[in-house]
Amino acid sequence: MTTQETINLFDKYVIGNYGRLARVIVKGSGSRLWDADGNEILDMFPGWAVSGIGHCHPKVVEAIQRQAAELIHIDNTFYIEQQGRLAQMLSERGFGGKCFFCNSGAEANEAALKLARLHTDAKKYKFITTEKSFHGRSIATVTATGQPKYHKGFLPLVPGFKHIPFNDIKALEAAFDDEVAAVMIEPIQGEGGINVATDEFISAIRRLCDEKGALMIFDEVQTGMGRTGKWYACQHFDVEPDIITLAKALGGGMAIGAMMAKPEIADSLVPGTHASTFGGNPMACSAAIAVIEAVEEENLLSNAIDMGAYTREKLEELAGEYQIIDHVRGIGLMIGLQLKSSGAEIVSKCLEKGLRINCTQGSVIRFMPAMTVTREQIDSAIDIFRSVLKDTKQAAEDEENQ
Repeated sequence: MTTQETINLFDKYVIGNYGRLARVIVKGSGSRLWDADGNEILDMFPGWAVSGIGHCHPKVVEAIQRQAAELIHIDNTFYIEQQGRLAQMLSERGFGGKCFFCNSGAEANEAALKLARLHTDAKKYKFITTEKSFHGRSIATVTATGQPKYHKGFLPLVPGFKHIPFNDIKALEAAFDDEVAAVMIEPIQGEGGINVATDEFISAIRRLCDEKGALMIFDEVQTGMGRTGKWYACQHFDVEPDIITLAKALGGGMAIGAMMAKPEIADSLVPGTHASTFGGNPMACSAAIAVIEAVEEENLLSNAIDMGAYTREKLEELAGEYQIIDHVRGIGLMIGLQLKSSGAEIVSKCLEKGLRINCTQGSVIRFMPAMTVTREQIDSAIDIFRSVLKDTKQAAEDEENQ
């Protein structure tokens, strides 16, 4: 089937709720993709941060193949060995919590919000989140998301949510009262533009939650599973959350989400209060176990730190060459390049030259390569990016001189 034939199928039969690129991807390996026309793409934003250890990692592929021949799905009426093993692995690399499994980040966050309501005082129904946050597409998590563009068409939203400026301690203190059930925070805002929380802000959240009897929820859907050089980004801060939510890179490409809560809090989620039909099935859990094993066997946490520092170094060099770049920020392999103007056309031109990156918030370029990325692949990506910046600068000068 040709690229156009596939696009025609979508036009006729698939709901058009995504802005899609005119490419049909047929194969992926590590940090590379191939489309139906045989074009190779260097992927520095693999699977929207889902393929955290690269596309089709051999260990994950083998785990899926093996599990598919034994048991693909069984309902949660039974005990599932793979689910128990995965929960143990996540807990031991975190704060010793208990896990609930689902299928996505939105579901994990929805579970966290429900747990916070169940565990805290019955009068507590309010949640504090931040501006430019992103927590999901369900009606509750889109309400939690502090971006008005995602609220259009869905008013009135769920009551009780308050959005405050990111890293603003005074606004946090002003928003807190005795009816707050929890604060949900991304330690690094992903879709919001790779904005890193300050130590002071995170500490203030912990302090106020303790004082007011509220819970601290870390949304680690994008930051979790080693991207920042630690298993969980909260481990960069001198605080311990009550709940962590995970998804994206957890399954190496398989759909899986998780909520991990301190045991005394997790116990409030009793039978009948929450569930997920597909959550924690043997296939998804086997893939996630393989992800954790691959990260440790291949020292990918260290690679995330080293390659993240190398990427930022190279991007800083570009910032010295091209005035369109304001600054670079991020931790590990979660890197944002703040531009002084729109980045959409730059991203488009990079793809034409075989490089996939992402633009968010209109002017923030995201470099979030797989944790398996090599120095040579980063160099290739920087070379393509540099050539596009050069072409963009030349085009602007030509237009100015006309």
